[in-house]
Amino acid sequence: MIAWSIFIPACFALNCSPGPNNMLAFSNAARLGAGPAMLGGLGRMPAFAFLILITIVGLGAVLAASATAFMIIKFAGAIYLVYVGIQFWRKARELAAMRSADVSLKALMRRDFTLAISNPKAIAVFTAFFPQFIDASAPAWSQLAAMGVVFLVLEVGAVLLYVIAGVLLRKALKSERIFVHLNRLIGGVLIASGCSMALSSR
Repeated sequence: MIAWSIFIPACFALNCSPGPNNMLAFSNAARLGAGPAMLGGLGRMPAFAFLILITIVGLGAVLAASATAFMIIKFAGAIYLVYVGIQFWRKARELAAMRSADVSLKALMRRDFTLAISNPKAIAVFTAFFPQFIDASAPAWSQLAAMGVVFLVLEVGAVLLYVIAGVLLRKALKSERIFVHLNRLIGGVLIASGCSMALSSR
């Protein structure tokens, strides 16, 4: 039986780590408000569900064994992160002036989805983290599937926390200049994440 009392808090800690998707949700909430940010943040769910699925069927093990496959996916994801970060930096003033009516929900969800699906670290996390809680006396696939469902539910909670934080910042800081600096900060974080991904050995 899965040790849920250990798995759930450990998993939620992973969900709440300040990765690219969570930083994007935070930025969207600060710029556009809670509704668009929350709905946009749900764009990552199909991506994570797909990554969990391929982890369950064994692609995670393939990527772990094939350095070439992992490096190709890793560099593609890193390039995309850097690209998005540069866009945040270049368009900092334009983004700061945006309101929810100026941005389509589909575009917000698509960007969140792409950030999630382009990050091979997610597969590595699922492959390394989930098996630690598998009971060898029970079918592995059903346990992995259950943990995947719980991960997705907790991910919604993580999105909500970052959206709340972004909304609180939005209410506290009314100056557009502050949001320009915030967008550049988010862009810097994304660029740094992409560079870190590209330079990491695994």
